[in-house]
Amino acid sequence: MQKKLVELLGHDHMASDLFVQALTHRSASSKHNERMEFLGDSVLGLVITNALYKHMPKASEGYLSRLRASLVNEGTLAEIANELSLGDFLRLGAGELKSGGFRRKSILSDTLEAIIASVYLRNGMDAATAFVRAIYTNRLENLPSENELKDPKSRLQEALQSRNLAIPVYQLISTTGDAHKQVFTAKCTIKALDIETRGVASSRRKAEQQSAQNAYEIVMQKFIAQKGKNKGNRA
Repeated sequence: MQKKLVELLGHDHMASDLFVQALTHRSASSKHNERMEFLGDSVLGLVITNALYKHMPKASEGYLSRLRASLVNEGTLAEIANELSLGDFLRLGAGELKSGGFRRKSILSDTLEAIIASVYLRNGMDAATAFVRAIYTNRLENLPSENELKDPKSRLQEALQSRNLAIPVYQLISTTGDAHKQVFTAKCTIKALDIETRGVASSRRKAEQQSAQNAYEIVMQKFIAQKGKNKGNRA
């Protein structure tokens, strides 16, 4: 996919000092990309915000905010960076190379933001906007629904409250592992439906969200089954 980046930026831009700096991690040189990352983050946020505002005139502020967050977060940026094969271009120090820094989400996402800044600094806002829109084309054309953007705990609570059922209870079951690499296990209990699920993750919040997602799937299966049963009784 290196060809795609060349098509988007051109050989001239990719040979520029700004582009080289955008690719340079602090482990490789004192002239690194951290300040450019800061600028690129703001440019990206403005372009995506403007695109959502114009194309979704009926969307609420909350929905727009969640959409923007889903599009500019580290995970999405890293995915786009991989699609552009940015890992092949990174300039990393020996330590980062040895530890696989070219695959690290934080480094990939930061580098992409720095590249956006390089386009802005060299060619202006119109060029930066065109670049961002190009790398986000598929994502902007296939935006998730408002419900899909809600976290599992929110979806589960709304599903239960819509049927006048009590909200779930979450409990931390265990914490294992070393201080720098802990594993959390959380439990989600819905007494009214006799449901108990567990989630395991690298943080308590993520573990609770995973347990909520597992519970939500069971709850929806029960609701669908009950709906079918009620229809059968009426027939």
